[in-house]
Amino acid sequence: MSLLIPLYVHPAEDPGAWHRLISCAARTYAVVLNPANGPGEVLDPAFLAAAEALRAAGARLLGYVDTDYGSRDPAQVVADARRHQEWYAADGCFLDRTTAGPDGLPACRRLVRSLRKLGISTVVLNPGVHPAPGYVALADLTVTFEGHWSTYVSAFSRPSWTERQPPERLCHLVYGVPAPLVPLAVRTATQRGAAVCGPVTGEPPNPWSRLTPALTEADR
Repeated sequence: MSLLIPLYVHPAEDPGAWHRLISCAARTYAVVLNPANGPGEVLDPAFLAAAEALRAAGARLLGYVDTDYGSRDPAQVVADARRHQEWYAADGCFLDRTTAGPDGLPACRRLVRSLRKLGISTVVLNPGVHPAPGYVALADLTVTFEGHWSTYVSAFSRPSWTERQPPERLCHLVYGVPAPLVPLAVRTATQRGAAVCGPVTGEPPNPWSRLTPALTEADR
């Protein structure tokens, strides 16, 4: 089990969740830092303290950057990634709402190259669906499903090309998982070819405001 952890709640609002995450940080694939739908305009001392504690505990840190399905200026995306680096010493970036179609692939490729030039070691793409196959080659990890548990169990389909991909390059983020079924969600992701997952019990509009119970399941 390898867990990607987007925890989109301020450390001052739910310090308990952040303390639990820090205590289990070494078990995660990475933690996504999202102070203000991105790095924000100024450094947040609470997120800085959380980032330092997570890093000391062995976590890899990814700065959240929204691409708005390719409509944002790439220079703004790169600037956000740079602020995450400079303020929170992020190891990589989590590019949310990326394009998925073949027509967006060249621009995404150029964007990832620009990020690599900054020294970003880990790039995660989140189209939230299975993208055109070329996207997976650009990133260290690609989120090929983000959605509700009910959709995951009833309407998930897996393109044949994913069967040829290393499982550690694919991730499923599932929200609305009933707490007793979180271990099943982890097993299901593995069975569907994704070695990284992030099952949470939260619901929209912000299902990622809750820490996944899968971290504590690892103790059982």
